[in-house]
Amino acid sequence: MPNSKQQIAMYFLFILFVSGASLGLTLFFQPRSLLKIAASIIPGVVYFAETDRQIVALTIDDGPDPNTTAKILEVLSENEAKATFFLISNRVKGNEAIVNEIVSQGHEIGNHLTEDKPSIKLSPAEFEADLLEADEILSQFSKPLWLRPASGWYDRQMIETANKYNYRVALGSIFPYDTNINSSDFASKHILVNLSPGSIIVLHDGGLRGENTVKTLTNVLPELRRRGYEVVTLTELFTN
Repeated sequence: MPNSKQQIAMYFLFILFVSGASLGLTLFFQPRSLLKIAASIIPGVVYFAETDRQIVALTIDDGPDPNTTAKILEVLSENEAKATFFLISNRVKGNEAIVNEIVSQGHEIGNHLTEDKPSIKLSPAEFEADLLEADEILSQFSKPLWLRPASGWYDRQMIETANKYNYRVALGSIFPYDTNINSSDFASKHILVNLSPGSIIVLHDGGLRGENTVKTLTNVLPELRRRGYEVVTLTELFTN
C-alpha cells in the first residue's frame, strides 16, 4: 500500500487532473451561465441573444484581407448567410473595393479599431481616439453600429466610451480559438457542438486564419441550414 506521503501526492494529482479536465470542458463548451456572469460584472456587452428562434449571428474579425475576404463572401453567398465584419481600419486602404462588396452584399461592418493590438492596453484617451479614427474611415462605407474590442478584453470605461458614440459592444458565445488552434476541423466541430439559438459565432479573417475560416464556413454553413438555422448579422439578431 502507498504510504501517507504517496497518498497525499496521489490526492493532489487527482485534484489537478479533475481541475484541468473541468477547465478544459469549460473552455470548450463556453457555458452561457458563465457568460451571463461576465456580462453582469460590467454591463453593456452582449455575448448572445435570448431567443428561441433558430437564428444565430456570424461575426468575422480582422479584415479586410485582399485574398481571403472575397473567398469568405463567396461562401456566405452560396449558403444565403449574412455576417458582421469587424474591420480594422488601417487595413482598409487599398481594400476599399472589398469593403464596398461586403456592404453591397447585405452584410454589415463593425468597428474593430485601428490596429490588431489589445484594446485593454490603451489609455481611455487613446481608446477614444482609436474608436473615432476607425469610425471616420469605416463610416465612408456604412455607419458601424457595433464595436468589438481587440483581443476581447474590456473595462467599464471602454464600454462608456463606446456608448457615448452610440456603439453597442459585442463579444460572442462561440469562439473556436481559431487565433490559436490552426484547425478548421476543430473549429467546425466546436461550432456545431456549441450551437444554440441566439449564439454569436466569432471567426477571423486574414492570411491563414482567413483560409481556415473559408474551410470552416464551407463545412458549417450547409449543416446550419440543414438544422433550420438562419445565419444573420448582429443587428438582425437583436431586432428579430
